[in-house]
Formats: sequence, structure tokens, C-alpha cells
Amino acid sequence: MEPFKNLINAGTVSAAGLHLQRAWTGFDRPRFEALANQGLDALELKARMHQLADAMRATLPADFNAACTVLEASLAPPLPLDARGEPSALTSSETSTGLAGWVIWSMGEFVARYGQHDVPRSLNCLHALTQRSTAEFAIRPFIQQQPEAVWPVLTRWADDPSAHVRRLVSEGSRPRLPWGLRLQALVADPAPTLPLLRALQDDPSSYVRRSVAIHLNDIAKDHPALVAAWVKDHLTAATPERSTLLRHASRSLIKGGHAPTLAAWGLASGLTGQATLALSTPQASVGDTIGLRATLRSTARVPQPLEVDYAVHHVRANGSTSPKVFKGWKLTLAANEVRTLDKRHSLKPVTTRTLYPGPHRIELRVNGVALAEAAFDLGL
Repeated sequence: MEPFKNLINAGTVSAAGLHLQRAWTGFDRPRFEALANQGLDALELKARMHQLADAMRATLPADFNAACTVLEASLAPPLPLDARGEPSALTSSETSTGLAGWVIWSMGEFVARYGQHDVPRSLNCLHALTQRSTAEFAIRPFIQQQPEAVWPVLTRWADDPSAHVRRLVSEGSRPRLPWGLRLQALVADPAPTLPLLRALQDDPSSYVRRSVAIHLNDIAKDHPALVAAWVKDHLTAATPERSTLLRHASRSLIKGGHAPTLAAWGLASGLTGQATLALSTPQASVGDTIGLRATLRSTARVPQPLEVDYAVHHVRANGSTSPKVFKGWKLTLAANEVRTLDKRHSLKPVTTRTLYPGPHRIELRVNGVALAEAAFDLGL
């Protein structure tokens, strides 16, 4: 798989130079490209993004308003949306008419660094940028440093005609956005975002609704009772689309066995019956897959709605273990039914988790309750 960092490359720089020069005849394209390309291949993703922003600072007009005007004039048309309100895929940094894609991250970084003195102008520019990729990272310093100026704008944007902009309202204000500045004030108290999420949870675009679900899941990490109450309150007369959103928002709480959330979904009762878990092998190597077979035996006289997940207790570098819960199955177990469930679990390394050798335990959780476990030894 191509590293993400390579998505900001010499081609990105060339495209930016071309369209910034098109937008402003006074733009020093050779200097910009020399600065942006200097040692680029040796840099990681964020460093590449920062270097392009530095090059823009050195070559765009010194007046911030004028610089934003150049940035906006260099842009491609807004990314189109499909029938569900999802954006079209775009990996290039340009179209035939202007800039879009990964280069927008650098343009947003420029605005975030140098626009704190003029929040209205900055937000207008981010409004344009987010429609060509996303401004979710760039808006966060404004929320952190000048929230009183940003919240009224986000409230207005929640009704914007563009789904890209409406999504920014939710995604940009998430307390714990990966790769983004943590908004510690919202981690402590998410109240300012709740009216925005309420306004967006029935948005016609699935792109926007998915962001709202992820945002609520973020809040659940610090305020589980708040999200459990939200789910309970908003499930009443919910459309299928809202139910899907709320289910996605609940996923971490369900996997963690949070009782009020389980109750909101009718999963408060544990399994009436027995559960067993078997693995396909007692030994595996990093890069393999391992088979899981769960068997559920109902002793109930009525059907049982069940969420069946499993937690892998990974070995850490210091020899301790840490559980990671994975989604398994959602089902209704009939009265006196015996159900066998099979799944393959990947042991391939991922960027967010290093796999270390040693004894690993897998725990089967039914409606949040650990009912069975099995173990295997992981080798290199």
C-alpha cells in the first residue's frame, strides 16, 4: 500500500504552483516550487504539508486577505456528491481547472497559522477549501483560540447548502479528531457542539450523518452517560437513517458493555444459555489469520437480541496485555436455538498497533458480558 505521505509529492507542488500562478500573475512559482520541494521525499506526511504551507507564506501576498483571495481563485469546482450525498473519490491534487485533494490540507494550514487576527476572512476561506477536500484540521485552532467567534458561524453553516460545509461543522468540532489538534475544552464539556449535532443528525447526506455518529462516539469516550441518554431520547420515532446513525454512535459503548446504552437498544439482558469459543489453531504468526468459532446455545423460551463481539488481549512491549474489542455479530437467537458463528481474525500489523509475540487471549462478549475465552500463542 502506498504510504499516505506520498500523496503530497512533487506533482502536488507543481500543480499548486501552476494554479496559484494562474490565480495571481505576481506569484513567484519557481521560488515556491524550490522551497516546497526541498528535501520533500525525506519528510513524513505532516512535515510535507507544513513545508508547502511555509512555501505559500513565502510567496503569497503579504496581506492575508489578498492571500486568501489567491487561494480561493486557484481552486477547482467543489467536489461533486453522489445520490447519497457522498463525495466523489479524488486522490489527485488538481483537476484541469484548479486545486483539490491533498494540497488543500496545506492551504488550510496556511489559513490556520496566519489568519487568527481575521477570523471572518479565515472562515470564509475555509468554507471554500472544505468543498475541495476538508478543512477539519484547519478550523480547530480557531475553535480552540476564539470559540466565541466560531460557534455562531458553525451554527449558520449547519444549514449551508453544501454537504461538505455541513460535515465540517461536525467533523471540525470533534473533541478527539485523529491527526488533529485535541480540543480539550470540548473533551471536558461537549455542550457547545450538541445543538449542532442535533441539527445535523437527520441531514439528507450520509456523509454528514456519518460524521455526526463518529462525533457522538468521540464524546462517549469521556461522557458515556450523555451519549447513552442521547441515544435513548433520539431513538423515539427515529427514521431508519437516524437509527443507523445512533447505532454507529453507540458502537464503542456497546462493545464496552455500557449498561444504559445496551438497555437503550434492548440488549440489557445477557445471554440466557451458554456460549463457547474455539480457535482454529493454538499457534499463529504475525501476518496470519486465525479462525474463531463461537457457539451460542439458548435455553430461553423467547428470542434474544444479541450483540456478539470479541476482545483480543494483545501483548504489549513490556509483557503486559491490553484488550482491543472487535465487532463480531448482531443477531436474534431463537428460543432454544443453537447457533454457530465463524470469523477470521487478521494478525497482520497495522499502523495503529504493533503486534508482539507471546500468549494472547481472546474473550467472547455477548451483550457486553464476557462469557467464554480461548488462547493462542503468537510468534514472529
